[in-house]
Parts: sequence; C-alpha cells; structure tokens
Amino acid sequence: MAEGNRGQAVVIGAGIVGLCGAAYLQRDGWSVTVIDPGPPGESCSFGNAGMMSDHTALPVAMPGILWRVPGMLRDPMGPLAVRWSYLPRLAPWLVRFLASSTTARVERFVADFGTLLERAKIAYAPLIADAGAEALIRRRGSLEVFETEAAFNRARWGLELRQRHGVPIRALGGEEIRQIEPALRAGFAGAFYREDMDHIVNPLRLSQGIAEAIRRKGGIFVRGEARAIAKRADGKTEIATDTAPLAADIVVISAGAWSKKFARDAGARVPLDTERGYHAMLPRPGVEMRVPVKSHEGGFFLTPMEKGLRVVGTDELAGLKAPPNYKRLEPMIARAKTMVPGLDADGAEPWMGFRPSFPDSKPVIGRAPGLPNVLCAFGHGHFGLTLAAVTAEAIADLAAGRATKLDLAPFAPTRF
Repeated sequence: MAEGNRGQAVVIGAGIVGLCGAAYLQRDGWSVTVIDPGPPGESCSFGNAGMMSDHTALPVAMPGILWRVPGMLRDPMGPLAVRWSYLPRLAPWLVRFLASSTTARVERFVADFGTLLERAKIAYAPLIADAGAEALIRRRGSLEVFETEAAFNRARWGLELRQRHGVPIRALGGEEIRQIEPALRAGFAGAFYREDMDHIVNPLRLSQGIAEAIRRKGGIFVRGEARAIAKRADGKTEIATDTAPLAADIVVISAGAWSKKFARDAGARVPLDTERGYHAMLPRPGVEMRVPVKSHEGGFFLTPMEKGLRVVGTDELAGLKAPPNYKRLEPMIARAKTMVPGLDADGAEPWMGFRPSFPDSKPVIGRAPGLPNVLCAFGHGHFGLTLAAVTAEAIADLAAGRATKLDLAPFAPTRF
C-alpha cells in the first residue's frame, strides 16, 4: 500500500475492468470514486463465460472470415451474425475487422496479446486476496470440441500458432476427450485442451468482492450516469453527471461499450463497437461438468457455475439500441443437448450483454491524447475478465508517472 494520498481518481464504469482499476489506484495511494448507473459488476461483467488464462489467444477475425460474411448476414441465429438494420453504421468497423484477419496481422496480434496475458493472473493475485475470492476459482483447464474432421483440421493452424507462443494447449482425440470431461458424448472429431485455463464459478461475486474491498478502504461508489468529461481551468478534469459534477486529478474511462463518447471528449477517436453476447443459465442441468467446454462450430461455452450450467457465447453485431434476440439461445441450447447427454434446459434464464470491441480484438489501454490526465481502459471484447487486473496495473503505473511493466504501444488509443 502506498503512503499518503496522490489525489482524487474517478473511474467511469463499475464493470470488472473499472473495479480492478479503482482497486489498483487505491492501493497506490489515490482516493477513488467509481460512477456507474448500475451496481458493481452487473452489466457485461455479470454474464461472461468466466474464463481466465495467462497465455496468448486468437482474435475474433481469423484468416478466411471474409467468406463467412454472407452467412453472417443471412443467418441471424449463427455464431457470428450481423443485423441488416445495423449494417450501414457498422460498415466502417466491419472493413477494419476484415482487414485484421490476414495471417500476418493475426500473428502480430498473438504476439502482442501474449505480453498482456502473461501478467494476467499475477496482477489478479492481490485483488483476489483482498476480496477473499479464492474459493471462486477452478483450475482445471478447458476443452474446445470439434464435430467434424474438416473443422478440426482447419483449426490446427491456430493451435500450432499458439503452441509456438508457449500456450499449453494440445490436440486430443477419442476417449482422451471424455477422460477430461466425462459428461460429453462420445464421437467428437477431436478437441483442444488448454491446461492454463481457469474459470470463475460466479463472476458477479468476484466483482462484488473487489467492490467491497474498495469500500472497506474508503472508496466511494456513485450510482449515476456520467455524461461528459472536460478540462477545468485549475487543471483538474470535470465529469458531468446526471446529478452533481465530479472533479478529479485522474479520470479512468472504463465504461465498456459506452466508452466511445468519453474517449472522444478526451481527444481519442476510436472505432469502438459492440459484440452482443448471450447466455442461458441452466439452474438444474441434471449433469455435472468438470471443465468448461467450447463448441467450435456453435461458438459458445458450457461453463459449470455456482448456480448451474451457463451456455454462453456467440457474437451479434447490432449495436447498443436494438432489442435482444433471445431466439439466438435456441440453437445454442439445442446443440448443447447433443453434446451433453441428459442435459436439462428447463427453467433456462436468458441474458444479453454488450461486449465493447475493437475490430482488431485488442483493448485500448493508455493516456488519452487530448487530456493527459485521462486514462483509457476499455474495449476488451471477449477478454475483459481475464485482462481486467493487468490493465489496472498498467493504469496505476501511468497515473503515477511510472514506467509500465509492458509495452502499451500495441494498445494505444492513438493506434487507429
């Protein structure tokens, strides 16, 4: 814990990234206030797959995805779907997304992303200890299963790329798959097993534990809507809200899918959009699963949770305003039943959340170009839970004027 008080920090957003940011700033001697319209951890952070690793990963845009675009437009129930009504607004983002899918850019992503992920669990350790949340973590690895030989063979390039970067992942076949997860049916064409993958059995309770630790140390949570940020004459930054304005020496933008307007206020024009994710919580699944299992063809995870089995994943590109399409859950649940014999989906509880995503699948972490005391920490896409603490560690270093422990250039808000 740092001595003294560095000043007042305001964090916009009480999701897992914002909470970890507030916790790290507080540990470093800042007085922290977190503002969000909802309770801590109850937006996108509530409904994720609960996955956490410390080795690199693959982006959403992979080589060959261009040929999937017609299907994305045709099939509103597919693993990656685009709503026609949103296409005109999405088009610039989609062009950048497709441009990120070249082999060279994917290889660059894997290298850059690995620098973040290698500190992901290390950075979480003190926050999990403060929150008393160790019991929420299961360290059992995860499986990705393939229904067809063709899909299994196509995915080997990504397997080998990750292996070259030190990911403890290997291909399995036959009974090896069911030895790791006996609840699965026999007959999958193959699987990849990641030994380093942990999962959180209740992501909301993790967020709540971190929030409570912040409160115990004097942090303040404001239930309200931040609306704009601007520089004041005295050098501080003012955050306009739906009630009274807040003043801060440091502001952290961690508002997830709603971060774009604040970034613009601070001089960062970023192509942030939203991959809407869905889940169905099965409260009485009728089977016990040991590890999270991803359906490669279905684009979703089956994650054993504290309160049941979560069927979670897929991407829908439709922005922030369109109503949820809960029918997207039907093919996910149907496929899950073919994967796990005896799975009971009665009483399934639907949910939809907004993943803040950039076309290159990298978050923005760094100082805003127009207001140097405004720090950006958003756009983590599918990796918000995994990368929250390492992002927070970097934000605390920037706020204090220290050198960061990793190179933030690949994640800079000016990279676009």
